[in-house]
Amino acid sequence: MATLGIPAIGYGIRYDYGIFYQSIENGFQVEKPDLWLRYGNPWDIVRPKIQYNVPFYGHSDVYHDESGKVRFKWKDTHDVRAVAYDTPIPGYKNDVVNHLRLWRATSASSIDLKSFNQGQYIDAVRDTQLNENISRVLYPNDKIFVGQELRLKQEYFLVASSLQDILSRFIKGNSDWRKLPEKVAIQCNDTHPNLAIPELMRFLVDEQGLEWDTAWDITVKTLAYTNHTILPEALEKWPVSLLRNLLPRHLQIIYEINRRFLQSASAKIGDDKGKISRISIVGEGENPVVHMAHLGIVGTHKINGVAALHSDLIKKTLFKDFYDLYPERFTNKTNGVTPRRWLRQCNRQLADLYTEKIGEDWITNLSDLKKIEKFIDDKSFMKEFVRIKLENKKKLAEYIKAHNDVDVDPESMFDIQIKRIHEYKRQFMLTLYAITQYNKLKKNPDLDVAPRTIILGGKAAPGYTMAKLFIKLMNDVGEKINNDPDVNTKLKFLFLENYSVTLAEKMIPAADLSEQISTAGFEASGTGNMKFALNGALTIGTLDGANVEIQEEVGEENIFIFGNTVEDVELLRHEGYNPWEFYSNDSELKKALDQIRDGYFNDDSSLYTPIIDSILNRGDYFLVLADFGAYVKEQAKVDELFKNKDEWFRKALLNSVRVGKFSSDRTIADYAEEIWGVDVKQD
Repeated sequence: MATLGIPAIGYGIRYDYGIFYQSIENGFQVEKPDLWLRYGNPWDIVRPKIQYNVPFYGHSDVYHDESGKVRFKWKDTHDVRAVAYDTPIPGYKNDVVNHLRLWRATSASSIDLKSFNQGQYIDAVRDTQLNENISRVLYPNDKIFVGQELRLKQEYFLVASSLQDILSRFIKGNSDWRKLPEKVAIQCNDTHPNLAIPELMRFLVDEQGLEWDTAWDITVKTLAYTNHTILPEALEKWPVSLLRNLLPRHLQIIYEINRRFLQSASAKIGDDKGKISRISIVGEGENPVVHMAHLGIVGTHKINGVAALHSDLIKKTLFKDFYDLYPERFTNKTNGVTPRRWLRQCNRQLADLYTEKIGEDWITNLSDLKKIEKFIDDKSFMKEFVRIKLENKKKLAEYIKAHNDVDVDPESMFDIQIKRIHEYKRQFMLTLYAITQYNKLKKNPDLDVAPRTIILGGKAAPGYTMAKLFIKLMNDVGEKINNDPDVNTKLKFLFLENYSVTLAEKMIPAADLSEQISTAGFEASGTGNMKFALNGALTIGTLDGANVEIQEEVGEENIFIFGNTVEDVELLRHEGYNPWEFYSNDSELKKALDQIRDGYFNDDSSLYTPIIDSILNRGDYFLVLADFGAYVKEQAKVDELFKNKDEWFRKALLNSVRVGKFSSDRTIADYAEEIWGVDVKQD
C-alpha cells in the first residue's frame, strides 16, 4: 500500500512471544518460547500519548434518553489500557511512509498502592500482569477455557483500540458520521477482527446516539471481510456463554443484528426453516455459538476469497445460502506476494540479472518480467540463470550441513514442501513417495533416476496430535534413508526445524520443484506456490487454490498437474470412496504403508497406528491414496525432465517471468479500486 501511494494504517497486537520456537528432539516437535522482543525492536516508536481504554465484563443497563427512547449503557467494566507502538512502513523509492500500529496491553495504573502498602505485594501487581497477558502470546492454546477467553480478549482488544483510533482521527475533521464510509475503509483480515461490526454499532448507537438503521448503513459500507478458509471446522465460532460474560453489550447487538437479518431474509426465502437455521448468525442448540463468518457476511459490503477457485467454491458451497441473498457482495481478490522481498531481497543475484537486462521497473510492476522471455535462447544469459540457482542450492546445502549434519548434493533436484503441517496439505503423500522411491532404489541401487533431495519444513499446532505425528514420521523416514549407503547418493529426505520467513528466504531461491499437493478444494490460495515459481521452481500440484491460476499464467506444459479435481473429489465422496481398494491394488503403496505400520521406520510398531488407522479405517478423508498413483506418475515425468537440464531450466525461467499477476501490488490495487473505492494510478 505504501508503494502504491495509498494512505493506510495496519493494526495488530504487539506480542511479546510468537506462537513457538520449534525444536526437533528425537524426531518429535517440541515447542519452546519464542521471545520476539528479546533484543527489542529498533523500528518501534512508542506513542505514550496514544492510549485507549478497552472495557471487558460488566453488564448492559437499559435507560431512556431525553427524548424517551430506549438506550443501553455498558457499565461496571474492567478496563485494560492499549498503548500504541508504531513501525514505519516505507514504500519503494517513492517517499511515502505508512505505518503499522501495534497495541500493547497494560493497566491504567501499574501498581495498586493500597495493597502494596499493606504488604500484599503480589496482589499489588496482579491486575497489571493479567492485563498484560492479552499482548503476551500469539495464539494462546484455545483448547482450554482460559485460553479461549484470552483469545477472545485479544480479538476485542485489537478491534476496540483500533476503532477508537480510527474514529478519533475521523472526528477531528468531520462532524457527520454518515461520511465515515467516504473517508474510511476497514478490511477485516479473516474473522478475527469481525467484532468490529458490533463494536462500531455500539459506538454509533450507544455513544453517538444514532438510530439503528443509520448506524447499520454506515457500518456495512465501511467494513469489508476477507475469507481465508474453505474448511468449515476452521471457521471461528464463539460460545454465547463466553460472549455474555466478557462482552455483554456486544452479544445484545449481535442478537439484534441477527433478528433483523433473519426477518429480512425470511421475506426473500420464505418459510424454509433449514435455510434460516443455516444462515443464522447465532447457532441453535444446547450450547449456542456465534458464527463469526456469518456476522462478517451480514455486516460488511464486500466478501472476498483469495483465489479464483476459492472465491467460486465459497459461493457454491460454504456460503451458498448467503450468496443467494447477496450475490453483489461476493468477489475475488487473488493473493499476491511482494517482489521486493520474495525476489529482490531473497534472491539478489537473480534480481540483479533481470535488472541488468530490462531495468528496474519490474520491481514495482512485476508483469514487466515477461520481457525476459526474449533472452531464453541467449546461451550466456541462461548459463548465468543456471549458475545462480546452483549458488542458491549450495548455500542451502551449507545450512543443512550445519543444522542437520547431512551432506546433500547441490546438483541433485531440490524437491521442497514448506507450509504448516496439516492433513489436507498432505505432507504424508510426499513422505509416502519418498518411501516408495527408497524401496525401488534399495531393490535396484543402479536404477536410472535423477538424484533428488526432498526437503520439508513447517510447524504443527501444539494441540494437533496427528500433525505432530507426521513430523516424527518424516524425521524417522529421513533417518533411515539418509543413513543407508545403498540409496543415499540418489535420495535424501530432510525435515528442517523451526520453519520461518528467515528460513524460507534460503529455501525458496534454492528450490527446483515446488510441492503444492493439497486435496483439491481445501487450499484457499497459497502464496508459497507463487514465491517458488517467481524464483524459478517448477510446480507439482493439484488443481487447488491459486495453482489453477498459476497454470493459466505459466502454461500447462510448464507445470506438473495431477490428481482429482474439486468435482472429482465430490463425486468420489458421493459414490463411496474406499481407500482399501487403492491399498490392495498398488503393491508399492501397500508396502510403504505396511512398513510404517510394522515398525520399519521406528522400533515402536504401534507409534504410527493413528496414521494408518486414519488412512485405511477412517476413510482417508483427504484422499491421499486416491491421488497417490497419479502423483507417482507425475513425479516420473518430473524425474525425466530433470535429466534434460536445458529443457528444465527453460521451463524454470518461464515460470519465473510469467507470474507477474501474483504481485501483491496487483492484489492491493484490486482491493483499492473494487472494494475500498480508491483510485490507484499504476505506471
